[in-house]
Amino acid sequence: MRIKIKLYGSKKCHKTNYYITELKKYNLDFSFLDVVENEKYAEELKSLYETRRINYPTLLLGDKKLRNPSERELHKWLTKKGVIK
Repeated sequence: MRIKIKLYGSKKCHKTNYYITELKKYNLDFSFLDVVENEKYAEELKSLYETRRINYPTLLLGDKKLRNPSERELHKWLTKKGVIK
């Protein structure tokens, strides 16, 4: 089963760009949702957190939410979700 990957962030954020590069490195399909340029995406992101803050970069791997994960944590969850081997 293919999981849906969403990346909430900003084009101007170096960490967001790091995750874009990592996901592309594995040829993964993902949605990049710029929370600075699009209020709808900002509201979606806020709804993921009890504090209603815009915490980016945030990755959604199916139902798993990762807030600014380390490289190791990102790869662990991509493997656990069966996205990479």
